[in-house]
Amino acid sequence: MAIAHIVVLTAALLTLACLPCVVAAVVCADDPVRHRWWTRRGRRDLRALRRLDRALRKDASPLATADTLDKPSIEQIAYDLRRLDHQRRAGPTQQSEKWQDAVLRAYDQRLCLACQALGLKEHLEPLEGMDRELERLRVESELQAAGLALR
Repeated sequence: MAIAHIVVLTAALLTLACLPCVVAAVVCADDPVRHRWWTRRGRRDLRALRRLDRALRKDASPLATADTLDKPSIEQIAYDLRRLDHQRRAGPTQQSEKWQDAVLRAYDQRLCLACQALGLKEHLEPLEGMDRELERLRVESELQAAGLALR
């Protein structure tokens, strides 16, 4: 009787010890099959996407060039201008001169982008000091006259 208990106990312990390995082998056995199926399907999908890309490139209008895709929309530019204007007038930028300069540079870049998008002329880049401040005011007033809400 004791031998039967030892055999049953040994079998139970071996089952408990080996069960995770057996489950892992069964679950992982599907991976090569799943990988093979996904690879074939992935190649088919990739070919279909390439065909679609070629077809869209043929039909693409000349307005959708790489330059226009990289630039932000006028709504995004207006949002950035309002945010940067608020930062340059108040907030933590007042304590740090470097931060104030960085915000002004970013604000001026957004002003230039807005002018390019609306076809307005601006001369912010070559100017310094008070001349740049006056040009910034002129550009802001022209953008507001064109319908861009800066505040």
